[in-house]
Amino acid sequence: MKRFLLSAALFLCSTGLFAQSINESQVNGSFQIDGQYYKVDEAIGITEESIDGKKFGLNGFGKINYSLGNFTAGLRYEAYLPQMSGFDTRLQGCGIANYYASYDNGTISVTIGDIYDQFGNGFIFRTYEEWALGFDNSLRGMRVIYRPAAGVTLKGVYGKQRFFWNSYGATEKRGIVRGIDGEWDLNQSFNAMNDTKFRASLGGSFVSKYQKNTNTTYNIPENVGAFDGRINLGYGRFAFTTEYAYKINDPSAFNNYTYNEGQAILSSLSYSQKGFGVILQVKRVDNMSFKSDYQGVKNDLDINFIPPINYTHTHSLPAIYSYATQPLGEMAMQLQVNYTIPKNTIIGGKYGTKLTLDFSQVNDIKRNYIIAEGQGQPTHIAGHNGTLGYTSPFFAVGDRKFFHDFNIELERRLNKKWKLIAQYINLYYDMETIENHPGAEVVKANIGFVDVSYRITSKQSIRFELQHLWDNINKNNTTEASTVGHEDVYKKRGNWAAALVEYSIAPKWFVSVADKYNYGNPIADNRDHYYTASVGYIKESTRITLTGGRQSEGMVCVGGVCRVVPASSGVSISITTSF
Repeated sequence: MKRFLLSAALFLCSTGLFAQSINESQVNGSFQIDGQYYKVDEAIGITEESIDGKKFGLNGFGKINYSLGNFTAGLRYEAYLPQMSGFDTRLQGCGIANYYASYDNGTISVTIGDIYDQFGNGFIFRTYEEWALGFDNSLRGMRVIYRPAAGVTLKGVYGKQRFFWNSYGATEKRGIVRGIDGEWDLNQSFNAMNDTKFRASLGGSFVSKYQKNTNTTYNIPENVGAFDGRINLGYGRFAFTTEYAYKINDPSAFNNYTYNEGQAILSSLSYSQKGFGVILQVKRVDNMSFKSDYQGVKNDLDINFIPPINYTHTHSLPAIYSYATQPLGEMAMQLQVNYTIPKNTIIGGKYGTKLTLDFSQVNDIKRNYIIAEGQGQPTHIAGHNGTLGYTSPFFAVGDRKFFHDFNIELERRLNKKWKLIAQYINLYYDMETIENHPGAEVVKANIGFVDVSYRITSKQSIRFELQHLWDNINKNNTTEASTVGHEDVYKKRGNWAAALVEYSIAPKWFVSVADKYNYGNPIADNRDHYYTASVGYIKESTRITLTGGRQSEGMVCVGGVCRVVPASSGVSISITTSF
């Protein structure tokens, strides 16, 4: 396939590149290097054995893109020498991770190489790269986009997904992904609609994967198809969107070889005007893990993406318990209200005050398992782990709650120099489900923080953070012996306090010191300070950050997709630049 892609790229280059002057070409790109030196820190459990003699980790990439008229091309080089702690060991190595060539004349677009794209919200197809997670499920193959009329876009994709550094040869076991998508924006198609407050668009998709069945225990379908339909409507200040996806039976290691169809729906209703906005979202997901390898069990080779609808926290203590979406089943809702108290009022003050109220909750779906006659457990196929499945009433909510987050945030500029952000959070976190820790006690926490900024001069400013987390854990039931085998669970339990001071000299320099202290951990030996100090330099598009100190163990989540980060101690550097 690689030889074919390179030949096709040269063909596109010969037909579109030399028709224009070389002086019209453009080159841009970006580079990033993240490195960390690890040191033994027995106080937080980091020993020579735990780091396995690893003193340094390095992740880096460089992207270069070239364009000339209708033609674009690019490549990405990656190096993990070795990969930093918390990243999959299969990333270790270096080389050209992806490349592409594309021609687009406005009516038709052809891309050959590695493709990043999505259909709708991504329920049945999304390929993307997330550097912070070490995640990349790009599709190597071909994409064709055809725009036959104003407002109409047709799209087709074909190829194999990236799987770390594995080759794309015919002997590779991962499946072939094929998909088509269509979208129709009625307002662009009918000029008469442009003079109305009404807006409408429709879309639909079909995606299938083909993978040869090599399993001798189960009858695995070699072709698995998924369908998706969506509609977006708007009138004035109101907007309504909904998307529904259906996937045929897709038994896999991830869903314990359940022969059930998959379904997902996401609906959103919103209203907005100056100073006020409200949005209500509802989501249901049932057995929607969709991978190009039925044996996959981790965050790799995902064909689709389940979008989260909960609030994204960026401060350190709320982020300890970030929610990871559950593709095998969840019922979720979110209500967010934004209101700006007008300025020059008693409550709003001179500059106005922003209030945000957000509530999100995620429950399990309700499952009625099919029980075979004479058996007291779900029916098994041929006596093996694969099950005939369950029925699930579409609008029924399961009794088990996975997560809820109620928070209220206030943002107010007190005067020209002072700015205040304050937030209260009430959190429920089913650690057993979200982090796969059997028997772990549910987290019921209250979190509060204040973030205060002071502008010293036109270029100098200082910012303070104070945070606290109150945990409900029953300390009387927790002993040193009871944590054996579950040390990672109890490392982050208990009350936490955190503080940060950051000083900036715009536009080039910043320095910060911070500390997180789990002073209320039920195990006395786990009550540690996680202190850090950072200094950064920024010049135009280049940023250099040097950080020293400790990092607590936990999960890093981006867009509902998470990876576990081990505790570490040492010095790290990050360099980013673009041109």
